[in-house]
Amino acid sequence: MSDGQYADRDRSFALAQRAQELMRDYGPSATPRAYAVWYTYVSGDRPLMNDAIKRLTAQSEGLSPTDIDELYDTYLDGSRYAAAAGETGATMLAEIEGVMEMLDLSLGSAAQYGESLRALSLDLSVSTLNRARLREIVATLVATTREVASNNRTLEARMRESRTEVESLREKLEATRIESLTDPLTGLANRKHFEEMLQKALDGAARGAQPSLIVLDIDFFKRFNDLYGHLIGDQVLRLVAVVMRESVEKGAMLARFGGEEFGILLPNATRETARAIAEKVRISVMGRELMKRSTGESLGKVTISLGVATYRRGDNPVSLLERADLCMFAAKRSGRNRTLDDATTAELAAAVA
Repeated sequence: MSDGQYADRDRSFALAQRAQELMRDYGPSATPRAYAVWYTYVSGDRPLMNDAIKRLTAQSEGLSPTDIDELYDTYLDGSRYAAAAGETGATMLAEIEGVMEMLDLSLGSAAQYGESLRALSLDLSVSTLNRARLREIVATLVATTREVASNNRTLEARMRESRTEVESLREKLEATRIESLTDPLTGLANRKHFEEMLQKALDGAARGAQPSLIVLDIDFFKRFNDLYGHLIGDQVLRLVAVVMRESVEKGAMLARFGGEEFGILLPNATRETARAIAEKVRISVMGRELMKRSTGESLGKVTISLGVATYRRGDNPVSLLERADLCMFAAKRSGRNRTLDDATTAELAAAVA
């Protein structure tokens, strides 16, 4: 086993021990769900969940089994998106079934009306038709027509209601879909969505586009968390996300991969354009001063290191991302707070050839 694997294992054991201590100190629940919640808490992988736990423990100095279930369902159980989609889909099917039933009734009413018209037409063709019979036929025709008109008005009203309901369901499904593809802390795309768009961008390269990818990582991010806590760390992540939105024009895909690593996917941009955008983001982040909201205390500057890779013939999502990562790590090794691209050095180019 390598030193890195030993380190990962030791860290996992340390996290597990701390999770067990927290389960004992903050609540009677020791279920697998409770362990998952506390293990995730000490790992820092779900900052929003950590915020929620801090609020709950500040209020009651502990977590009840109900609190554990709500935290697990809200932040850890990805099936809630599928459940929401399933529930909405079932409602949609029920609504469609109701519409089909109304259409069947309407078709039946129309068929019945047609039969009535044919029967009346035959009566009118009789040469011995007297005035009284003619009045009777006309009265029957008027009554039948009114009944059909009434049924059509009912159907029209029901169809309007169904259209409103279907539109509402469509909006709920879209909101669920967007939530499943969004990083909850920053509002940027999550890794799943980013990977989908990266594949789409490379598909576009086959049609003549030139995708470029920027990968950026916050320098000394762990120091912010260790010195000031996860709330300040979250503030740093949000700051970088805000700068990315302000610095990049529409059409780019902005994402948070996880931790302190972000990506900017430019579907059609030269290396020079991508590098200029990366530098714009870097300089803007460096120009912001991080403040502690509760006291107004200055916590210093935040810097980032960036790597830029531009599509080469034969690239796939993995190779393009690896090349951008290599550039970003090279930027860190060469002093941080800088941008390097995949044409900067022959060494980087050869490393991924």
